[in-house]
Amino acid sequence: MASITAVLHTKNDALRLGRALETLYACDEIVVVDRGSQDGTVRVAREYGARVVTERTGASPADYLLFAKAGFTRAESASAGWILCLDPRESVTEKLAASLFEWKSEAGRGDPAAASAFSFFLLEETAEGWLEVPFAQTRLVPPTWNLWKGNFPAQEPSAIALEGELLRFVFP
Repeated sequence: MASITAVLHTKNDALRLGRALETLYACDEIVVVDRGSQDGTVRVAREYGARVVTERTGASPADYLLFAKAGFTRAESASAGWILCLDPRESVTEKLAASLFEWKSEAGRGDPAAASAFSFFLLEETAEGWLEVPFAQTRLVPPTWNLWKGNFPAQEPSAIALEGELLRFVFP
């Protein structure tokens, strides 16, 4: 069965981080990359069983898997599974979690690298209600991925969209 490691970058996100972490039950591991939070962000992350690492200049989300798993080489990290990148304001819907579980079980029977990446649709909270972002965002990539745009994978046109959505909350 394929494995998934969620990577979230935080700074003073204690009020919203728990909501995000509660929805990551389809993930095998969670890595929180902290940027020097002054609130309870690190405590919340550890309460949910996340590995917490400090942000390093120039590091990619794939690099943080290495930092979180001390002693691994880049080649060994390839066996660590796929990387799911989230913002701490985002949560995985039950439908998306079910799609992730289904993908993990099917990937174990075949070639999990058959697709180069996977994408999800995003619903964003507004004062008027939920707004659907019209294009899927690449968020699930293999550990060998090297196309990053900040904390997230660069858009991959060939990424397969999984069923379900990410919810982005604006209000804590």
